[in-house]
Amino acid sequence: MKFLIDAQLPARLAELLNRAGHDALHTIGLPDGNRSTDGAIAQRADDDGRVVVTKDQDFRDGHLLARSPRQLLVVATGNITNDALLSLFELHLDAIISALDEADFVELSQDVLALGASRADSDS
Repeated sequence: MKFLIDAQLPARLAELLNRAGHDALHTIGLPDGNRSTDGAIAQRADDDGRVVVTKDQDFRDGHLLARSPRQLLVVATGNITNDALLSLFELHLDAIISALDEADFVELSQDVLALGASRADSDS
């Protein structure tokens, strides 16, 4: 699976996903780096077939209203350490991937993985 990690999340998350066999890019690797606009991030993700991974709730609005980015993983863990966040991803990565195979919108909290509309529903 291909991911684009937003600036509020650590670059180490992209490294973790790459080590797990995925194709992950952090915004720091974009032409405008961590100053990339939400629109530019969503466009790049949509162009490349990437899931945007973010803590930014503005992406949720864009996804729900304009279907961009087309696929979104919102990290709703509140303030936790980067190490705790990475551990959460390691622990639940298979479930996260399965959820993203089924839905265009997934929200990860410390206690639950919630899915939005199924991919089949959004295609109709």
